[in-house]
Amino acid sequence: MKKKTSFSTKGQRADIGDLTIYRMLANRYADAVGPFVFLDHIIPKVHPSVMNSGTGAHPHRGIATLSYILEGEDEHFDSAGNYAKVYSGGIQWMKAGNGILHDETLNVDSQTGANRTHAFQFWINLPSKNKAEKPEYLAIQSHEVPQKGLSDESGWIKVIVGDYEDLHSSIPNYSEQFLYHIHLEPGKNFTISMDEKVEVAAFLPTKHTLLNDVEFQAGEFVEFDRNAGEIEVESKLHEASDVLLFGGEPYTEPIVAEGPFVMNSKAEIAEAYRDFYAGKYGKINAQKRGV
Repeated sequence: MKKKTSFSTKGQRADIGDLTIYRMLANRYADAVGPFVFLDHIIPKVHPSVMNSGTGAHPHRGIATLSYILEGEDEHFDSAGNYAKVYSGGIQWMKAGNGILHDETLNVDSQTGANRTHAFQFWINLPSKNKAEKPEYLAIQSHEVPQKGLSDESGWIKVIVGDYEDLHSSIPNYSEQFLYHIHLEPGKNFTISMDEKVEVAAFLPTKHTLLNDVEFQAGEFVEFDRNAGEIEVESKLHEASDVLLFGGEPYTEPIVAEGPFVMNSKAEIAEAYRDFYAGKYGKINAQKRGV
């Protein structure tokens, strides 16, 4: 049986510098999908030159941040001493845990010379016991992302988070969770089965696509019911289409989100701010820039 749509929506503008951004999650219908509590879509954009602006140093606590870079170059610094650049197709993952400062800059890809950027940022809520742990960081280049072709030369699937058949992401799971990038060739389809109570949503970044026989527009965020069932993705256009499919088991603890922190109570949010202003998240080594 095919799963039914619970709702669909489009995001709100949340631009940063030269980047055009639509905030898809949280939205007016949902605060979370499984452990995912935040999704920003940095839409495809051509830049006339290299940009010199980033997010600026800022704190996080209680979550893991995940940046998936379809096109561009993402540079990361943090107060735990981590530094890396990932390029088109790569992933930056950072467990903020009990508190960290980071600075992230998306730019054009210096390896390919392409002048476009296109990316996504997710926040993955941590269980309360993991919110108190030390920060961790992973930089995953495009060739390290698990990927396989779909049957009948229909396209391919990348496993950004979680598992699919024999593919396993290197990103740690603290609950049942998954994030897939599905690419379909024109006129092709792909079906995936979901278990009972699993929360799942789809995002269509650039092309209209059929989900369980219903056509949704580019830029739509679609959440499904929690009954066991199938999701069929079908490309009816003369061009290939892409879908992000993500979710996991319900997050059953209280969720209190304020600014860059996601905790389990207002008291913990207040503590997160106190620790930040007291300098307990450390400092970013500015000498790392340009490495």
